[in-house]
Amino acid sequence: MDRSYPSVLFAFLLLSFLLATEMGPMSAEATTCETQSGKFKGMCMSSTNCASVCKSEPGFDGGYCRGFRRQCFCTKPC
Repeated sequence: MDRSYPSVLFAFLLLSFLLATEMGPMSAEATTCETQSGKFKGMCMSSTNCASVCKSEPGFDGGYCRGFRRQCFCTKPC
């Protein structure tokens, strides 16, 4: 029984460490809202072009191409 005590203690400390790192600090993560661009015309082939058009729309800070029809969606923090 004397040899199992360090093993149990090690297992307990390891488990405690893993649980503590998984929890981490509680922080509110900003969600990203997205809306189809009102100004982008045609098929979206470049997310860089999409993002620059979206930045010209009020309130949006970026954008990307998505979907089968390759549409431009603008993004902003909610």
